[in-house]
Amino acid sequence: MHWITDNWIEVFGAVTGIIFVFLEIRQNLWLWPVGIVTSAVYIWVFFKGKLYADMSLQGYYLVISVLGWYWWLKGAGRRVQGNGLKVRRINTRLALALLIVFIILFFVMYLLLSRFTDSPVPAADSFVTSLSIIATWMLARKIYEHWYLWIVVNSVSCVLFFSRDLYATVLLYALYCIMSFAGLKVWKRSF
Repeated sequence: MHWITDNWIEVFGAVTGIIFVFLEIRQNLWLWPVGIVTSAVYIWVFFKGKLYADMSLQGYYLVISVLGWYWWLKGAGRRVQGNGLKVRRINTRLALALLIVFIILFFVMYLLLSRFTDSPVPAADSFVTSLSIIATWMLARKIYEHWYLWIVVNSVSCVLFFSRDLYATVLLYALYCIMSFAGLKVWKRSF
């Protein structure tokens, strides 16, 4: 109980994070405002844990949450039945472009973290952050394959956060991993 009171903000962030993924699986528009709250909390949590790339990622999440909210609501220039985006598959050209972006992001972050911060895990932090940026953009565009990226991110994150003694966050990301498999199944029905 003492650990919970000492780490209440991390626990709160974990709870809002679970709500976020539950809403994501259901393709509920309210995932975006919940994501804004979760990101704001985790900026602080990751700063305290010296996970600077993950901390910066939360700032990105704040911005992409606003865009995702808009795109999901308005359809991002695509008129579909009613309003909003429909789930779609990624094409080869976009997948290659996102792979290139991932590689560039990873190396830039790794160089910055390893040379200019006291991060004890620059490679893992850069990997998780770079892949999360790609996965979140894909989520905002309702691209089905983002779930595969989340499975990788969440698995690696469990190990990373355990190494930084962020135990509530480890549980959160383990649950995220399980929920990612559920997301794959539920979103597949949308085709």
